[in-house]
Amino acid sequence: MVQNMADDRKGLPPLKSPALRIAIAFIVFAGAVYFYTELTKPVDPLQYWPITYSQFSSELKSGNLKSVVITGLQVKGAFAGPVRLSPPGGGTPREVANFRTSLPAFQGGEIIKELEARGVDIAVEDGQTSMMWQIALGLVPWLLIIGVWVLLMRRGQQAQAGAGFFNFGASKAKLFDVKKPSITFLDVAGLVHAKKELEETVEFLKNPDKFTRLGAKVPRGILLIGPPGTGKTLLARATAGEAGVPFYSISASEFIEMFVGVGASRVRDMFKNARQTSPSIIFIDEIDSVGRTRGAGLGGGHDEREQTLNQLLSEMDGFEPHEKLIVMAATNRPDVLDPALLRPGRFDRHIVIDRPGWKDRLAILEVHVRNKKLAPDVDLPRLARGGPGMTGADLENLANEAAILASKKGKETVDAADFEEARDKILMGGKREETITDEEKKITAYHEAGHALVSVRLPHTDPIHKVSIIPRGLAMGVTQFLPQEDRHYYPKSYLINRLCVALAGRAAEKLMFADVSSGAQDDLKNATSLAERMVAQWGMSDVVGPVNLGRGEEHPFLGRELSMPKRYSEEMAWVMDQEIRKLIIEAEKKADDLLAANRPGLERLADALIKEETLDREDVDRILTGC
Repeated sequence: MVQNMADDRKGLPPLKSPALRIAIAFIVFAGAVYFYTELTKPVDPLQYWPITYSQFSSELKSGNLKSVVITGLQVKGAFAGPVRLSPPGGGTPREVANFRTSLPAFQGGEIIKELEARGVDIAVEDGQTSMMWQIALGLVPWLLIIGVWVLLMRRGQQAQAGAGFFNFGASKAKLFDVKKPSITFLDVAGLVHAKKELEETVEFLKNPDKFTRLGAKVPRGILLIGPPGTGKTLLARATAGEAGVPFYSISASEFIEMFVGVGASRVRDMFKNARQTSPSIIFIDEIDSVGRTRGAGLGGGHDEREQTLNQLLSEMDGFEPHEKLIVMAATNRPDVLDPALLRPGRFDRHIVIDRPGWKDRLAILEVHVRNKKLAPDVDLPRLARGGPGMTGADLENLANEAAILASKKGKETVDAADFEEARDKILMGGKREETITDEEKKITAYHEAGHALVSVRLPHTDPIHKVSIIPRGLAMGVTQFLPQEDRHYYPKSYLINRLCVALAGRAAEKLMFADVSSGAQDDLKNATSLAERMVAQWGMSDVVGPVNLGRGEEHPFLGRELSMPKRYSEEMAWVMDQEIRKLIIEAEKKADDLLAANRPGLERLADALIKEETLDREDVDRILTGC
């Protein structure tokens, strides 16, 4: 044990595998035999001159051979009289007394008869032993190469996963020791509901008798569901830290290998290790990569992924009542998980971790700015309110980007301007350093001014935060809105006004230039998608009625449309198309009328944008009121 630890410190892999030890021993033995044979081989005092078979045959016919020694097809011998020969590579001829050559395979016994007829002294040696040694010695370099390759592969795998070349089935789960400083619920900002759900798990790991005395069973499988970046992994580690138990963490994709059966072996090994350190927590991240519904693809039930899932189901079904082992998993695709994985007794406790509200965002920001020097003008509550939809990872990125920008400018503290610039970069993209024509700049200014004016004049719309005609990301200009609060319900009046705001940029171009441009592409896409959901999902069309037909349905976490079979006829699809078109045309007409009635304000706003390039909410209000 001490020697293995010393080897690890020196960067050498510990030789634990019996197969590897045998291979290395064989290589060392073959090398020793080879060098011993070479060193102890007797030195022949005679010098045998290489000659061709034609020269050998000529000397034999002339009777100038005295004796030969035949070993297989190799012949060594002595001439009856010295023969003057030139070296094989050319040079000065010299007199030769001894020779060596090779016989052709078709000679057979005829050469012996001819030698006897010429009175040559013949000696025959057994060449089998020599041939075996030549083969064995020829294999030694290859065995050495294979041995070195095995050692390198073993060393590389140990560096990556702590497993040897012959230990594919060993678990790759990382163990976070409870004795080291760990994360607790105090280090997790927000997520109040989720932490309450996990308190009973912590209590079970600390004091299981409290539950078992009344016959209660605490759920052993906990599935954390939520969008990326909401803190699922952090919450799982905090649960282990709060309970003070070992924490095994692994990504589900690490179970899958090119060899069938390796994933199942790793699952068995992981649960075996966790049971040995019980009480403990196993955390499987991105479980949907291995837990997808079986039978949905090719390969039947015998491919590697499905065998791994079957083993995971078997292990989770084999919990004994006295085992203090909790399995936690995280996913943002609960819809694709196998039903057997979600049944009671396995992952029967589902905790949804949604995007944080503004109070939770404030708490998260306070955590991420602890080690940053902030200027007095930084208003964290305002930043938290201005980031609806941001996850914990987004807020961490916001604080980090602001610190990077302040560092680039050589500031001593991070001020409000740095946070503002960082938010613009994250939400709208980085500035594009490119030159646009005056005509394009004018079109962009009126387009963005249209969005801003309609948003200000219509009730029940999100307030403007900033209007800019500086090219950012993929857009030539941006109108940024800042909701005053997080919304969970969307009234029809609010959605219709939102359609008007989205179409106001195109309406402004049509009013001022009697033409439209391709700059409204993204606005039209968003407006059409919103109108489709109003008609087909939210029952906001009197013609279609209060039904949810699933058209335009999106995944609740990924924000992507699901490819599901249609639940409506072609006639109903035509009706929905007409209602969607009707909503969009009415919204555009409303924006046209509003802009036409406020054309002077639109022109003042566009002129200010051309001059200043960026306006905030106060500037927009001042220009539109004429002050």
